[in-house]
Amino acid sequence: MSLFSFSRDKQKQGTPGDNGNADRGIMVFEHTSEVIQAENILKKEGWEIRVMGPPPEIQSGCDLIIEFPLIEELNIFRTLEEKGIPPLDMVPVTSPLLQPVDLFQIKDFGGHLMVRAANMKLTVEKASGNIVNVSGGGCPDVPYLAYEMVGQTLTSSPSPREIGHTLCGYALQLAFEEVQRQCSP
Repeated sequence: MSLFSFSRDKQKQGTPGDNGNADRGIMVFEHTSEVIQAENILKKEGWEIRVMGPPPEIQSGCDLIIEFPLIEELNIFRTLEEKGIPPLDMVPVTSPLLQPVDLFQIKDFGGHLMVRAANMKLTVEKASGNIVNVSGGGCPDVPYLAYEMVGQTLTSSPSPREIGHTLCGYALQLAFEEVQRQCSP
């Protein structure tokens, strides 16, 4: 069964409010770079979206999806189509099996906090905000990212988005933002 036939089947089965969170939908893209581009475009235009992991029922395309307000489906599709990156599919979240998976896993070690986003982990000392470890991924820029960030504070460290160029850099940016959010007063 292809993703598209699965999507059509789910759309026929589900109606808003029957057993899922039908006010939200998910967009599936072929490549991670398209997700990153779409996220940047949609956030710049003020859309309320979130990058998340794909639900287990949809293991097609890349490892990231975008959750969006379903009521804006047509406008969001037009925006992305105009920019030349239409999604492979847009699916209403009408079943618990279609719930996107949170990208973050957070582990509190008392004095240290570790946030995992997708395949990247960032660990900070909570009291000082010092970055003590960057690990995970298999991309060629991970050692460079770790070299530039470990030993820096959350406020003095360069943003992974600015110095990274891979999916690992993107995932580390998500972890960096979540650590900043978790450690903010």
